Amino acid sequence: QVQLVESGGGLVQAGGSLRLSCAASGSIVSINTMAWHRQAPGKQRELVAIITSGGSTNYADSVKGRFTISRDSAKNTVFLQMNALKPEDTAVYLCNYQGSYRTTWQALLPLGNIWGQGTQVTVSS
Repeated sequence: QVQLVESGGGLVQAGGSLRLSCAASGSIVSINTMAWHRQAPGKQRELVAIITSGGSTNYADSVKGRFTISRDSAKNTVFLQMNALKPEDTAVYLCNYQGSYRTTWQALLPLGNIWGQGTQVTVSS
């Protein structure tokens, strides 16, 4: 099976920075895009940033100019550098990959169905 493990969250004052990491392990066959999402209490999950296998990136308008997504494809790892944090950035941050993996029975399934536990980011004012 596949696991996604996020880390790097914490409590930070407004204006501060954090760097999140997400590492994938297991029987991964291929990874195309890697993305960060976030979910705040009482709100829908939203896409924050995405990076393709070719390195193209896209960001939610609310984080443009402040967040930077990057990847280490050799290690199946994606990062999110978050600068100039605001209280409204407070949320659980989760990574999600698009691609495929093998199950124990050698079935080929989409990675997009796999989510980690997330890492909590709290920004105080």
